[in-house]
Amino acid sequence: MIVATSLFLLTLSFVIWQPKGLQIGTTAIIGAIFALLLDVVSFADVLVVTSIVWDATLAFIGIIILSMVLDEIGFFEWCAIKMAQFSHGNGHLMFVYSLLLGSFISALFANDGAALILTPILLAKMRILKLEPKTIIAFLLAGGFISDSASLPFVFSNLTNIVTANYFHIGFAKYLGVMFIPYVASTLISIVVLWLFLRKEIPLHVSISLLKNPDDVLKSKPLFYIAWLFLALLLGSYFMGDFYHLPISIFALGGALLFLLIANGFGVINPKKIIVAAPWQVVWFSIGLYIVVYGLKNAGLTEYLTIILKDLNTKGDTIAIVGTGFIAAFLSAIMNNMPTVMIMDIALHDIPNSALAYANIIGCNLGPKMTPFGSLATLLWLHVLAQKGVKIGFWQYSKFGLIITPPILFLVLLSL
Repeated sequence: MIVATSLFLLTLSFVIWQPKGLQIGTTAIIGAIFALLLDVVSFADVLVVTSIVWDATLAFIGIIILSMVLDEIGFFEWCAIKMAQFSHGNGHLMFVYSLLLGSFISALFANDGAALILTPILLAKMRILKLEPKTIIAFLLAGGFISDSASLPFVFSNLTNIVTANYFHIGFAKYLGVMFIPYVASTLISIVVLWLFLRKEIPLHVSISLLKNPDDVLKSKPLFYIAWLFLALLLGSYFMGDFYHLPISIFALGGALLFLLIANGFGVINPKKIIVAAPWQVVWFSIGLYIVVYGLKNAGLTEYLTIILKDLNTKGDTIAIVGTGFIAAFLSAIMNNMPTVMIMDIALHDIPNSALAYANIIGCNLGPKMTPFGSLATLLWLHVLAQKGVKIGFWQYSKFGLIITPPILFLVLLSL
């Protein structure tokens, strides 16, 4: 346990720190190699881990590639400008609409897609609108929060969703049927709590006349209209794949590559640039970190968790769901939600209460917002902001996350 825990903490520290530009995937793979050399895991364990995460990882890559193509043609910038125009210059309405847009993007393009794609667009628009620095920070903190708290409705909305749905053989339609109400609850509760907490930093009026006409940012109007139809068909294909029990990555990655070819046919993107720029490091991060975490499972961590979770399950559904969600949340905040979701899934495997799998997902999606290193989406979000000259400190973020997250998490778990 000491060796496995030390190796995990060291690997996670390097993932967060990224000394001398060391990328997260490279760090995770180095950690996995050391896990093998130190006999913390076996080659058989590596195969088990790969079987658990391959579908989630390839689906994530597909969603990000699709997001990048849509971003390149102006899809998200058009949405952001439209959102601002709908507010008619009312700062508080703009705040609410930006969070609704973030919820929409997170649901359809995953939390990481929202962090990577939408954040720089919103930042650029707020700078054009000449908003005060404290207002920009307020909008960014709220947008970063909603990217994770709204990543609940579809299996593909978060890597944690895919891993858990695959592990417990939860179909696409069944998952949506259970998680739709928690998604709506999470979006609405997040907006209310975030507005109450940040309302003093929101201006009464914003000069939206400074923004471009939304149609002017589109590289191809016909392709923009095709994109909406394509997204509707792609969403329908997930339900079809569910009927035939097909891996979700077939549609997520296959659909992304198909739209990449369509966009290339219109001559408005560079496919090679998109493919090269895709976050392939996440593939190695997913596999490598999960291998390191599997060492914690081998050392007995999941057995301890199973004892606690079984005890919670004897106390009724409400206590079991809330307790499981908060355990997943605090573990995610401390050790990142990617490893947490797998450890919790394994610990829940033999407990006859399917609701706890969903509670685990909610905890792993919202809980990471308590710390800057709780989720990959937050790490990506902070990295994007740092590149744009916006620095959000560890304690500034943690104070915000620790105050905002627990009440929202509690209410969303009750909605489940």
